Amino acid sequence: MILFLSLSLAHTYFSCFSSSSSVKMETLPLIIGIIGNIISVLMFLAPVGTFRRIVQNKSTEDFDSLPYICTLLNSSLWTYYGIIKPGSYLVSTVNGFGVIVETIYIALFLKFADKKMRKNTGILAGILNVGILATILLLAQFILHGEMRINVIGFLSTCLNIIMYSSPLGVMKTVVRSKSVEFMPFLLSFFFFLNGGVWTLYALLVSDWFLGVPNGIGWFLGAVQLVIYVIYRSPNSSVEDLEQGDQTERLLPPSSTPTLQ
Repeated sequence: MILFLSLSLAHTYFSCFSSSSSVKMETLPLIIGIIGNIISVLMFLAPVGTFRRIVQNKSTEDFDSLPYICTLLNSSLWTYYGIIKPGSYLVSTVNGFGVIVETIYIALFLKFADKKMRKNTGILAGILNVGILATILLLAQFILHGEMRINVIGFLSTCLNIIMYSSPLGVMKTVVRSKSVEFMPFLLSFFFFLNGGVWTLYALLVSDWFLGVPNGIGWFLGAVQLVIYVIYRSPNSSVEDLEQGDQTERLLPPSSTPTLQ
């Protein structure tokens, strides 16, 4: 009888311990995902200073609208991916926020751009954010089903995300050649590094390779950018210098403009 009670207590203890461990393992991805959401929100808000300048000057000057158009397409696809894939609501929420923010950026660009830039921006936004996006979503919704739909949208989102993360490569080449970090946005590089690392960890915890591959690449490229920044940063640079200049106006360099990150 005593042996039976002992075995029962032991079974209860290990069941509780196992249940507690399971709860912790389920909670960890949620915590990491929330941290990833916060960092991603900061990345989406990084160009606010640029658009404050645009609104104050009532001109887009030499700023390029393509980064925001591409980011809107990217965020739209990831939002849809988060909606159709069970348990990926953290992906859809932060990218849904990104859709709203990037739409505002593009609207401001259209308002304050000159006639030629406004026309080009409108055409690009119409092709990428309306035509191509609508085609992808309609085909996915009515022709693809189940896992095939998730895989196709995940693959397209991954490819576009890799392009976005690879966009600073041209700037890195310029920094090495000129031995100056004037045109390398430190804060954006830093957030690339953090964002890529956190979402890579989240992807590993939930076994989502569509999230893991591009963000792993982003984490690596972010680390390379920070190393280059440390090597070529001027000893006289101050903390304020990191937040000044044209540091957040481009997520994609002009050289990466596709033929129509």
